[in-house]
Amino acid sequence: MRKISIVLFLISSFFTKNIFAQHASIAYEKEIAEWHSRRLNSLKSEYGWLNLVGLIWLQEGKNSFGSGNNVKAKFPAESISEEAGYFELNKNVVTLHINASTAIKINSDLKKEAIVFHPDSAHQPVCSYGSLRWSIIQRDDKIGIRLRDLNSATVKNFKGIERFAVDSNYKVKAYLQKNTIPSSISITNVIGQTNAQKSPGKLLFTLQGKQYALDALEEEGKLFIVFGDATSGKETYAAGRFVYADMPDAKGLTTIDFNKAYNPPCAFTPYATCPLPPKQNILPIAIIAGEKNYKGYDH
Repeated sequence: MRKISIVLFLISSFFTKNIFAQHASIAYEKEIAEWHSRRLNSLKSEYGWLNLVGLIWLQEGKNSFGSGNNVKAKFPAESISEEAGYFELNKNVVTLHINASTAIKINSDLKKEAIVFHPDSAHQPVCSYGSLRWSIIQRDDKIGIRLRDLNSATVKNFKGIERFAVDSNYKVKAYLQKNTIPSSISITNVIGQTNAQKSPGKLLFTLQGKQYALDALEEEGKLFIVFGDATSGKETYAAGRFVYADMPDAKGLTTIDFNKAYNPPCAFTPYATCPLPPKQNILPIAIIAGEKNYKGYDH
């Protein structure tokens, strides 16, 4: 009788553990699905990447703009006056001059002239006309217009992003091996600019029984990783993917969840300036987790 009780107890324990494991798996898949849904909503939002319709680099001096053919900064056809005014670039400061016949808002206020970019400003103003929105960005020695159209066909035709099946094996513990002295790594972007960016250290982790390392950057209070792997250019975007990790705890530990690996903006639009993974961040294994390559944009 005692043996029967022990057997029943073991069977009960086995099924209880299986039930807990199933519940944990369902909860984790739900977490990833919710994260992915937020990601898609962000892409389709006013400041998402799908509505970009232009990235126009400015030249020193006057840069006329509008929808006509005789301007330096050409906006989409019939989206604004043929000659709407001009941007004046003067030693990294950009002033927008608007023609009297064109009603453009700058941060919701109608104006005819305003500084729209200053390198010392934390936030640059947003200009709007109809469904168009634009602001000025700086990339190293280049300053340009980032142009959006809220009625972009890319947003309207967006059908989502394919992703690999959720696999908890790709949610791994990682140890941040901090740099003993302030250090930086060279990051090159898609337009060929290379800059040294501060790195807090390497993230060491084990996957499929082997240890790997990824150099991390720091962004918005999190660790930011630009990486490539054996799926790059096949199932996933050729120029790599991004993933965030929380800052490490007191023991230097954090988690990298590759199920939340996602495509850079350049997978969706030619009007972005994405960083490329440094060679030491190209993993020799396939990370079969996270987003697959976006098929709606012909690269």
